[in-house]
Amino acid sequence: MTFDKVYQYNFPTTIRFGAGAIKELPAYLKSNGLSKPMIVTDPVIAGLPFFKSIIKDLEAQQLSVEVFSNIHKNPVKSDVYKGTELWDQSSRDSVIGIGGGAALDVARAIVLRVNHREDLFKYDDLIGGDIYVTNDVPHFITVPTTAGTGSEVGRSAIIADDETHQKKILFSPKLMAKIVFADPVLTMDLPPFITAATGMDALTHNMEAFLAKNPHPLCDGIALEGIYLIKDALEKATNHPDLESRSKMLMASMMGAIAFQKGLGVVHSLAHPLSSLLDTHHGLANAVNIPYGMEFNIAGFEDKFRRMARTLELKEENGEAVVEYLFDLNAKIHIPHHLSEIGVKAEHIETLSDLALADFAHPNNPKPVNREDFKQLYLKAL
Repeated sequence: MTFDKVYQYNFPTTIRFGAGAIKELPAYLKSNGLSKPMIVTDPVIAGLPFFKSIIKDLEAQQLSVEVFSNIHKNPVKSDVYKGTELWDQSSRDSVIGIGGGAALDVARAIVLRVNHREDLFKYDDLIGGDIYVTNDVPHFITVPTTAGTGSEVGRSAIIADDETHQKKILFSPKLMAKIVFADPVLTMDLPPFITAATGMDALTHNMEAFLAKNPHPLCDGIALEGIYLIKDALEKATNHPDLESRSKMLMASMMGAIAFQKGLGVVHSLAHPLSSLLDTHHGLANAVNIPYGMEFNIAGFEDKFRRMARTLELKEENGEAVVEYLFDLNAKIHIPHHLSEIGVKAEHIETLSDLALADFAHPNNPKPVNREDFKQLYLKAL
């Protein structure tokens, strides 16, 4: 894989990957007869120089741009409704999501809501709501700026209820981007903490997808290659970033999102309640919990862990070595080992355990997880 030029592949959507890919955006819009994009991003990205440069390039081609950035770092339903109001008021013809998981989730949910105006959570995939996604959706383009969630290649958005904080999944093949402009240069200026947390999110996606109980050999292969790329790149991308390490992380992030159509597991069910209850960064929540969740899964799945250890090129090819590797990697990229270091207190454990049990991810874990398991995992990680 070369890192200094743009190339294209299609899996499952069209992906323009490489340094400088973002420069193709204005010409792509014009060639598709689009002139009034609504850009959905987060408040931090909206103020950064690279984002202002993207807007400038679009406006230089006489494209009318409207920016919506009024979103929470863990997106809620009201964010989506506000964005749809702006769409209505400004007569847009396309949606461009630019950012990490939060921005891309809100962008995708707005794409759904434009022509589906019943209560947003009627479309929750967990209650079969995808069958109601029947109308056309606006032209949708994604531009990732972090290497973590891989939302740019996804078909779903995770949005929380403003009051209950419970996360809902909006899903439909219609919600896949028409094209992804994946430019690793846009990730070069990420601060080390965000690089580390989002990178561990990508690793969690790949590892949990590989372990998930549903048979899907294609996803297994993608997940193992994603793990291999992260092994080579995450520490360097965090501490001494260069184009190669950033490119590998961006690719591995997309691979994790493709692989986890197979399912996720216990780590995500431990992490999601931290985001909804305590507003913890999703990647950080996964990063702290992954060694404990992986340790929980070893018994009965030794062969899967042997294959992950081999992919990581560890001396000992077993689950214990994988867990040790995860603790070591977290230390190298300055991720804490314990939940108490990121604001979790003993009095949160019962509520967290309830939320974890209600979470959508753990039914795909290779082994069942009950409420007591979640409680003990939180206590161990505390």
